[in-house]
Amino acid sequence: MKFNLKEEDEVYVNNLLKESKEMFRLVMLLLLNNTDLTQKKIAEILDITPKTVNKIKKRYLEEGLESALNDKPRPGQPKKYDDEKEAEIIALACTNPPKGKKRWTVRLIAEKLKENPGFETITRETVRITLKKAQQNHGLKKCGA
Repeated sequence: MKFNLKEEDEVYVNNLLKESKEMFRLVMLLLLNNTDLTQKKIAEILDITPKTVNKIKKRYLEEGLESALNDKPRPGQPKKYDDEKEAEIIALACTNPPKGKKRWTVRLIAEKLKENPGFETITRETVRITLKKAQQNHGLKKCGA
């Protein structure tokens, strides 16, 4: 008897699988393992390109399972400010705003910090990201910009 998921369930299952790269790659490796499926057919089943299947297969063969399942760390831009400087940004946001201002804004915090040594090149985007990260990690909602 043929089995079919409801359309909305199929979409949900596929999205869930794609959210976990590791799980997605496990399925890919299992489909490659001891089956007569071609890389093209596996790509079609998983709704990806054959190039992706080949890349994961190659990484497994050359570097092993861990490399095939997980991406290598990306270098990215190094942190511009250490934990102590980030604490200064957060501390400023948690103080009373300057006279004549109702509350701190990200732009206002950046301008104020530029007056301090070590913050000469700080941007409002750096302040925004630092405060957002602090809010997510520490729940700092009651103070700040």
